[in-house]
Amino acid sequence: MHEWATQHLRKASADSQFCLVSIQRDVQLLQDNGKLREALLNFVADFSNWDSSRSPEYVQISQRLTRAAHVGFGGDVGTSPLVIDPFAGGGSIPLEASRVGADVFASDLNPIPILLNRVLVEYTPRHGKSLGEAVRGWGQWVKQRAEEELKSYYPSGEDGLQTLAYVFARKIACEGPGCGAEVPLLRSLWLRKKSGDHRALTLTPDPEAKSVTATIFEASSASEVLEGTLRRGAVTCPVCDFTTPVANVRTQLIERRGGARDARLMAVVTEGRDGSGRRYRIPEACDHAALREAGLECERRKGLVTEGLSVIPDEEIPLTEIRRVNVPLYGMATWGDIFSPRQAVALSTLSRLVREAPIEGDSAFVAAVRSSLACAVGRQADFSSSLTTWTPGGEFIGHTFTRQAIPMVWDFAECNLLADTSGNWLGAIEWVARVCDANVVAGGGAAQVQLVSATEHPLPDDSADALVTDPPYYDAVPYAHLSDFFYVWLRRILGNTHRDLFAAEATPKAAEIVVDRPHKLSESKKGIEFYERELALAFGEARRVVKPDGIGVVVFASKTTASWEAILQAMLTAGWIVTASWPIDSERGARLAAQGQARLGSSIHLVCRPRENPDGSLRDDNVGDWREVLAVLPERIHEWMPRLASEGVVGADAIFACLGPALEVFSQYSSVEKASGDEVGLTEYLEEVWAAVSREALGMVFKGADASGFEEDARLTAMWLWTLHTGRGGDQEDSDEGEANRSVRGYALEYDAARKIAQGLGAHLEELSHLVEVRGDTATLLSAAARTRHLFGDESQAAPRARRKGKSQMTLNFGEELEELEEQSRDWTSGASTRPGATVLDQLHQSMVLFGAGRGEALRRFLVEDGIGGNPLFWRLAQSLSALYPSGTDEKRWVDGVLARKKGLGAS
Repeated sequence: MHEWATQHLRKASADSQFCLVSIQRDVQLLQDNGKLREALLNFVADFSNWDSSRSPEYVQISQRLTRAAHVGFGGDVGTSPLVIDPFAGGGSIPLEASRVGADVFASDLNPIPILLNRVLVEYTPRHGKSLGEAVRGWGQWVKQRAEEELKSYYPSGEDGLQTLAYVFARKIACEGPGCGAEVPLLRSLWLRKKSGDHRALTLTPDPEAKSVTATIFEASSASEVLEGTLRRGAVTCPVCDFTTPVANVRTQLIERRGGARDARLMAVVTEGRDGSGRRYRIPEACDHAALREAGLECERRKGLVTEGLSVIPDEEIPLTEIRRVNVPLYGMATWGDIFSPRQAVALSTLSRLVREAPIEGDSAFVAAVRSSLACAVGRQADFSSSLTTWTPGGEFIGHTFTRQAIPMVWDFAECNLLADTSGNWLGAIEWVARVCDANVVAGGGAAQVQLVSATEHPLPDDSADALVTDPPYYDAVPYAHLSDFFYVWLRRILGNTHRDLFAAEATPKAAEIVVDRPHKLSESKKGIEFYERELALAFGEARRVVKPDGIGVVVFASKTTASWEAILQAMLTAGWIVTASWPIDSERGARLAAQGQARLGSSIHLVCRPRENPDGSLRDDNVGDWREVLAVLPERIHEWMPRLASEGVVGADAIFACLGPALEVFSQYSSVEKASGDEVGLTEYLEEVWAAVSREALGMVFKGADASGFEEDARLTAMWLWTLHTGRGGDQEDSDEGEANRSVRGYALEYDAARKIAQGLGAHLEELSHLVEVRGDTATLLSAAARTRHLFGDESQAAPRARRKGKSQMTLNFGEELEELEEQSRDWTSGASTRPGATVLDQLHQSMVLFGAGRGEALRRFLVEDGIGGNPLFWRLAQSLSALYPSGTDEKRWVDGVLARKKGLGAS
């Protein structure tokens, strides 16, 4: 590889004015393998920057390097390495592999990802800029014809202003005695919620008419806007104040198939007088007339069939994922029920126009343009269902998939897709066209996309150079169920264009490798056994296809240890040797799934090799000795964890990054046996891995000091906080991970991860209820304030209470707390010295609480007269926890306050 890489690096540096500058200055450095490696890694680091990744110069250099490396490892000159991704999903891995010059074979079981991959890695490179231009042109053609058919459904009011959106509320009949009033289901009455500019609905009950009138008013302050009628699914009637329980609300909506068809129009959003901003008005007669006409047209179209399919989707919504697609519980039995009549009419119109558009060009180009336009219809559907909401802060329509689920939405917004506003048709077209433009890459590798199962890969043995994939995570996302939302519309557009994708009534679900969450309405039998078995088959097929000297990279971004262990077990069962694991920053910290949860700040990329002989046969006769494995394991962890920490990889990232080196010790063997002949399973080995990682981490947390002097509660606290601490290089000022997991009670971790850490330290969560609170699948390490009753006894009623402020930070209002303390008949810090806790952690927490309550004299007695400050372990623990508590929290401030008073209090 050295000769080829040197040649191409010289060429690359000559072509580029801004990259590999050091190599340009002294090309002789390339004769040094170490310098060459450093240059290559520096280039990879630079190329990973988003701006650089879109630079033609960087892309061309990466393509040359990819092909040089391929030839250097034995490939033919002029060829590229073949990368396979059997779980292609949205196509990011195949797209980027092709961009850097590799040939790609992308596959998936789900038709929606296959369509996306065809557009991204087949059509866009083949047709270049002309595809984006055609999408814009034919998108405008569709809009003009749709406007002729649909404009009467979006009338202007008496003010003549163009309508932009509509705000609806589903409704029920109040079940209060003798009432029966029609009650709109409103979570909120806000329309515009900006600083100094408030618009909202107000509901005026009419007891005699047993009705509710809605008006729009300008609020001078937020306090003038009342709450909506709905709370946790139960509805309170403004007329009689009777609350209809959620079960009865559900029953009423079931009778009306979800209530979108007869939802009440609450407000109309129009453009401002000068064409900018938003105005709000009460619905007028023309609005109600348009809704009636749209309803009649929708009913007419439900009776129409085109090419064997109903014009309005009538495919049933399955119940196998009712926990995350819960709309059938409220009567939405078919996918058509999710859309209001006007939305259904508009989407069916767009679908027909895209299907019938007389696109010019050869058959391949026509298929590419029509497929891209169909993707725009899918995006339009995302913004045009009865599950979208009005966002008063930004005054725009949100989309259906704000998270990876399809939950019930009580009040919803409907856009005018013909207007220049959020969620409109030309916006969807421009979005797709920009994706096409952005992914036109010259010189990329060849790509092929097929609809196949990962458990039955079509490529021959030993034909691929690399496996790079992001497999499904246990029960994380039910992709097949969610995809049906788009599938039913795409099927009506592309049934003839992609016969291989849209022949079935819905996306395949029985073979999808996921765990279905249980529910009494679901008959799914897809549990953990199914997941592990099928995933092992998929990884086995991938190993068969990859060459014996090939490589695999499997991406993990799951937060549950159950998911991790299941994937790892499948890889080992399939015959892969895990050789390394690297955390790569790739997860958006603000995503909904990350809020308030213990999570990985990175995706962990597991690097693996086939456990095969040179002829490609599986190596299954090398048995490892359990004692030797256990002897090597801590040495391997000791090699890796300090290295990771020196590079700023800490906390949960470091723990999971150590899995790769640890698993190499185990997975290099076909099996590992004890002296008794019993085979060691992965679960047992991982327990040893967690213990080794925990011991090594504790040594780092306590700055190399012997942590054995601390009781298990201190060791667990330090390890727990270190796990949550992901500030790079230990820079607390830039770290918000601890605060992301902070609650009034303490710090949360996924229960099984917390159990593993505790077990590795010789502790058991169930025996530490005074320190750890377990609720469901979440374990919370209690804060010092939350432990006050345990620390000081039942008489500690007036202990300081932490309060939320700002970005979930914990603060203490000392004035109020001190006044409350003084009002107590017996002050818990004014009498004899506080009784020291049984452990060093208890004693430190007592000191912190005393400091937080402003009880300086009691703190002095505790540290000096009771002798607590004479224990060096006390101060060592204080220093360690000071480094681990997130900045801005009460604990950080309190422990630093105790440390600052060490000399002043006369403590040794």
